[in-house]
Amino acid sequence: MTIQGEGHIVKSFDGDMNQLHYRIVEMGGLALSQLKDALKAIKNKDLALAGKIGQRENELDLLEVETDAAIVELIARRCPVGGDLRMIMAVSKGVTDLERIGDEAVRVANIARHIYGTDTSDPNDHLLRDVHVMGEMAVNALERALEACDRSDEEAARDIIAGQRAFEDEFEASLRRLMTYIMEDSRNIGFAISMVLAVKALERVGAHAQNLAEYVIFQVRGKDVRHQAPV
Repeated sequence: MTIQGEGHIVKSFDGDMNQLHYRIVEMGGLALSQLKDALKAIKNKDLALAGKIGQRENELDLLEVETDAAIVELIARRCPVGGDLRMIMAVSKGVTDLERIGDEAVRVANIARHIYGTDTSDPNDHLLRDVHVMGEMAVNALERALEACDRSDEEAARDIIAGQRAFEDEFEASLRRLMTYIMEDSRNIGFAISMVLAVKALERVGAHAQNLAEYVIFQVRGKDVRHQAPV
């Protein structure tokens, strides 16, 4: 979410706005790393990596708090208007979504610890299939959303929103498949429920990525496209 226009007469204002941009880029990178590591932990049965994800969650929480404080101070000192105010609002909303993506990554990591940290046999590949597919889609959506934020790319943001239906369709198909596994063999119920929770967490990541894209459009156009049909 970059500064729009040619900059300000008071150059320190540009510096303040750039700092906000750097903060959301840093948070985005950390949230993406957490998500990738959570998926890697569940794919590779890596309990040590899954444990580290929960420990690193505090970093995202701290960045959110620091960014909120910086925004309050910036508004009080600069009284921003127009595009500056829209950017600040977009960053304020965006950091909340990024922190929640971190929460979903922790949730996936905890599921990995649960299913691999017991004495029971590991879930079969059929049960894990939907987590891998949804995971790839979630990572792709978040990467694209972060790139759109970094460049204030309205067109890319609109593409992300338009593609959200495919994400939701895959989530619904995943639920149907997992329910089928339960009905076919009741011994699958424990693992299947864990996989349902995992794909739901990944579906939420996709929703947060869409939110980030919507904030880009708001910043660039001043148009609130939340709760609307694909733009």
